[in-house]
Amino acid sequence: MHKLKKQLLAGPYLIWIIGFIILPLFMIIYYAFSDGSGGFTIEYITAIATSTNIHAILLSLKLGILCTLVCLLLSYPLAMILNGMKIKNQSFIVFIFMLPMWMNFMLRILAWKQLLSKNGVINSILTTLGLPGFNIMNTTSAVVLGMVYDFLPFMLLPIYNSMNRINNDWIEAARDLGANNIIIFLKIIVPLTLSGVISGIVMVFVPSLTSFALSQILGGGKVLLIGNIIEQDFVHGSQWNAGSGLSLVLMVFVLISMAIVNLFDKEGDSTAVW
Repeated sequence: MHKLKKQLLAGPYLIWIIGFIILPLFMIIYYAFSDGSGGFTIEYITAIATSTNIHAILLSLKLGILCTLVCLLLSYPLAMILNGMKIKNQSFIVFIFMLPMWMNFMLRILAWKQLLSKNGVINSILTTLGLPGFNIMNTTSAVVLGMVYDFLPFMLLPIYNSMNRINNDWIEAARDLGANNIIIFLKIIVPLTLSGVISGIVMVFVPSLTSFALSQILGGGKVLLIGNIIEQDFVHGSQWNAGSGLSLVLMVFVLISMAIVNLFDKEGDSTAVW
């Protein structure tokens, strides 16, 4: 009887998984391998080999890797600083960094558009100070900047959590044995925070690879990522078969990248902090 109650409690979750994960996935697979009349075809899968799609997916990989590296380089020292702060309310400081994520995603992107535009806030301040302005709107630099701003907390939080679990007694013991700061960092801190780094890489790289709204707004339609092509197929062209084919190929890229990253996760707990 008790087991039956547990199964009944799991019912809503099963309905959610079936309705919003499994069925949409089956629809994507069906449309990817069928033509307009419902016949089998791999035309929309092999469409990834066109020059436009290859350029878009290579640019998506390039910007995704660049965004991930920048987030890692910013988050790791920041996590060390936050973890080393001798204050009681460390969690409140971390909360301050996470607070912008509570704002609507599109509003954050539009805010950056206003900041970076030719007549935006930043250029207005520079002009007032007599300094030369700059204009990076509609470029890959603006897209990467928006990605880093949006996805930085996803890298910071798992790394901070993994650092927070390190016992200070281990570091003190290493110092007693003659280890300097470099040895402690390389032999203790890095290995013990590797799971957090891997989790952060996955959480940043996957959404940056599949992003389309950032490149559409901050790139001004001039930065064409694979996500933009898929979005155009579904929304503007009503080409569900073409969009599904590219989505399936992109899903394979995501799964491969996650598998490669997980090879370095010796403990198998890269998502434990989530």
